[in-house]
Amino acid sequence: MPLLDSTRSILVVIDFQGKLVQMVERPALVLETTRRLLRLAELFSVPVVLTEQYPKGLGATEASLRATFDGISTPKYFLEKTAFGCCGDAGFEPLLQQARPGLPPEQRQVVVAGIEAHVCVLQTVLELLEAKHQVQLCWDAVSGRGEEYQRHALERMAAAGATLTNHESVAFEWARDKNHLAFKAVSALMKEGQPPG
Repeated sequence: MPLLDSTRSILVVIDFQGKLVQMVERPALVLETTRRLLRLAELFSVPVVLTEQYPKGLGATEASLRATFDGISTPKYFLEKTAFGCCGDAGFEPLLQQARPGLPPEQRQVVVAGIEAHVCVLQTVLELLEAKHQVQLCWDAVSGRGEEYQRHALERMAAAGATLTNHESVAFEWARDKNHLAFKAVSALMKEGQPPG
């Protein structure tokens, strides 16, 4: 899998909702890391798709994460769905097309954060891979209820062709050079300290 290119990337943030967020492994880590990914997307003008799975039943996106999403200026899109995998919703592919107009699936680089690893994230990633997207999965922004569920889901997605990465690697690949105009802001963000474990 090639290095990430900010001009071909899309950040997809999957179903950080309601009480479920606090039930997953290392909730503070995945929330802080995902908030950082949203801020990084803004710095590099990477479009973002935020999804919610049946919010009437599961609740809305966690408040601090939604506030970060609402506050960024990069192109952003919201999808309310009932299909577990995002690709199972008829509205998802059109959002990816809007995010990167004219870019075919095989040239899109989809950076994924979300819960739960073994359900909605897994189905989304496998379907994106089947549709020939390049998928980079941020292990520090993906979680589920139970360490083994999370670990084996990540293993399965990696075996299927997703690249396991983390938010810092994403940031440095989008920048590529310390002279990038956004790099000082990236450096400041990284100096805020490690996200909580």
